[in-house]
Amino acid sequence: MSSKSKIIRIGTRDSQLALWQAKTVQSQLERLGHKTVLVPVKSTGDIVLDKPLYELGITGIFTKTLDIAMLNESIDIAVHSLKDVPTVLPKGIVQAAVIKRGNVNDTLVFKNNEEFLSARDAVIATGSLRRRAQWLNRYPTHKVENIRGNVNSRLQKLEDNEHWNGAIFAAAGIGRLNIRPENAINLHWMIPAPAQGAIMVTALEKDEEILEICQEINHEETQICTAIEREFLNRLEGGCTAPIGALAFIKNEEVNFKGILLSKDGTKKIEVAKVVPLGKHNDLAEFCANYIIGKGGKTLIDQLHRSKQETNIYSTKKLTDDQLLLFHNDVVADSNDAIKISLNRIPKTVVRNEIKNVIITSKNAVEALLHNFSAIELQFKNIYCVGRRTKRLVEKRIGKVTHTESNAKKLANYLVEYIEGTEVTYFCSDLRLDDLPNILSENNITVNEVEAYQTKFDADKVEANVDGVMFYSPSTVESYLKQNKASGIAFCIGETTAKAASQYFEDVRIAKVPTVESVIELVNEHYV
Repeated sequence: MSSKSKIIRIGTRDSQLALWQAKTVQSQLERLGHKTVLVPVKSTGDIVLDKPLYELGITGIFTKTLDIAMLNESIDIAVHSLKDVPTVLPKGIVQAAVIKRGNVNDTLVFKNNEEFLSARDAVIATGSLRRRAQWLNRYPTHKVENIRGNVNSRLQKLEDNEHWNGAIFAAAGIGRLNIRPENAINLHWMIPAPAQGAIMVTALEKDEEILEICQEINHEETQICTAIEREFLNRLEGGCTAPIGALAFIKNEEVNFKGILLSKDGTKKIEVAKVVPLGKHNDLAEFCANYIIGKGGKTLIDQLHRSKQETNIYSTKKLTDDQLLLFHNDVVADSNDAIKISLNRIPKTVVRNEIKNVIITSKNAVEALLHNFSAIELQFKNIYCVGRRTKRLVEKRIGKVTHTESNAKKLANYLVEYIEGTEVTYFCSDLRLDDLPNILSENNITVNEVEAYQTKFDADKVEANVDGVMFYSPSTVESYLKQNKASGIAFCIGETTAKAASQYFEDVRIAKVPTVESVIELVNEHYV
């Protein structure tokens, strides 16, 4: 099908401003001879208006519904305000074009006159954390109140609300709808949201034809500047939830950049400004973000994250940044290692001769062995393991695994049937479970236990009343309960852990496979 005969379905939110943006894209495409149709979709951001955006805890609240429509292939492209789009797009969806940018400024719309700007007491309305923080930084004695809704309804609220002196809007929004009041001034001192005033088009990564068409309406200068601003935001971990401003513009073949990070109340402010030649701007965002982080930005962001919401899920193992990103939007996870491992010294005599049968039930035991000996010194004829991850590590670093089971009890029962000879060496922790040695001893198999590592209990006292706790071994359960009461759901990595948890927790759930990611999936299912 030739691109000129395909009807391009343009997905858009159904607010007045979103439709204006979609029609702008539509007219640019139609001017180039493409056939189009608008497909309006309602979004959560438009429906839940009783809370400020940052409290909804979602970045991309306005884009999610359109993302789903696109992944379901009911639209070909989606049109967004670029500043509302999360800096990381969903898998399979890409930025296809950015339209020439409008006015980037924030605008103050005021009631009667501007005299209140020099007054000690005044009340300004905004739903944006960034505008609020910058206003309070400049006017610390003023009060800022929350306002939500589309542009028209916010202008109406300003008019109806007696004690408000003014409200802050994006100049582009009120300009595009042609409803900018007389009494409005651009706030040139306020650094806008990254990509403010820019319209972005997304499409499916696999749809080469559509991507090619969108390139025809892409405005390169806007694309360069907004990409720098959004990368700066991304590197500072901001969504709608941190007061971050960024502005890049090109003048005389140079890229000018200004960035800012503030505390919520505006009392702390870290700024950066830099000019580089066009073409040498690739690491500009990274440089500026690192500058802010180095000037105390990391502490500021950590405080923002902590103050944001109460934890509702606690993990007894420290989770990586990538793992934290896997949680459902409703989850606010906190994590720390409830157990600290210290590796023991294992005497050389233990491994002087070949050992016929060895049992390794955890990755910690592998680490302890390799901490004491080189792989060549470990002459093991048969290695028996618990868990796929332990098996993988053993095979990568020590040698072939004879047999593996998902838990210690199953392994013990297997060995009773199939072991060569009547003796095993078990590299374990000081806190091992009794199942394995007991079953083997009862069946006349001698168990030589070598304490390879020690497990120290080091759980946090969790302040919040959590919905659930994630456990990864019986000792994580024990450690957690030394500091905390058993309440909520126990999300467990496997059978053995679940058995330990079920002595204390009423609701115990077990992951499909024994991985941290699978436990996260289990948590997510609870929130769907």
